[in-house]
Amino acid sequence: MTIEIFLVGVGTGNPAHITLQAIEQLKSADIIIIPRKGDNKSDLADLRYQICNEILGEECPQLFEFDLPTRNNKQSYSKAVEEWHETIAKIWIDCIEKAQKDLKKSVKSVGLLIWGDPSLYDSSLRIAKRLKPTPQITIIPGITSVQALSAAHKITINQIGKPFMITTGRQLINFGFPDDIDTAIIMLDGNCSFRTLEQERYYIWWGAYLGMEQELLIEGKLNEMSDVIVETRKNAREMHGWIMDSYMLRREKIVGKIDPK
Repeated sequence: MTIEIFLVGVGTGNPAHITLQAIEQLKSADIIIIPRKGDNKSDLADLRYQICNEILGEECPQLFEFDLPTRNNKQSYSKAVEEWHETIAKIWIDCIEKAQKDLKKSVKSVGLLIWGDPSLYDSSLRIAKRLKPTPQITIIPGITSVQALSAAHKITINQIGKPFMITTGRQLINFGFPDDIDTAIIMLDGNCSFRTLEQERYYIWWGAYLGMEQELLIEGKLNEMSDVIVETRKNAREMHGWIMDSYMLRREKIVGKIDPK
């Protein structure tokens, strides 16, 4: 039987950011499956439960959990990700089969709450395509941390007539800040890769837990804010057990031409 997978973007953690389209799609699912990333990151699963309870209420489908495996970082990055995705796909199948046994009925549609938006640095679509038989896939877009960061700092991302880049901390370390770009949004950076740059050349807008009650925002010249961000990030991660953050870098030479606010 071919099932349908709903990949539903739920923004950065604030239930108010979830669209009406996302709500209706989740309500129509037979089940919703929720990943758990270990006890020290249980807040992430708890937030998904909170979102379901607040926005779906009595119309919420049955919820089922699965344990998200750890990626093998002893291999090359590409091979580790490939094997990790294959393992997760098998776990999804096991979770769906367990749900069918528990509910004593066929499961025809499965909802997943995707942090941010399924289009941006999320692997759920690639994992879904590994399922056999290949499922039908419906994607509902959500608010990204890029949008939330820009709104929180009250800034526009692009300069007039200028391109910008969205990339990762890994890419920033490996290739540096590109010469032909003035502005970059950096995501998935657990190593604070901005420390590898010539810090006096950049201005930074940093944010964590965007749109949530515990939101943290820091901005300023990178050489003045770098240590502040590293320490703030470390303390927040210890307090909550997890952190999701992103930041925008702009070459300092052009910051003076605009009002950063």
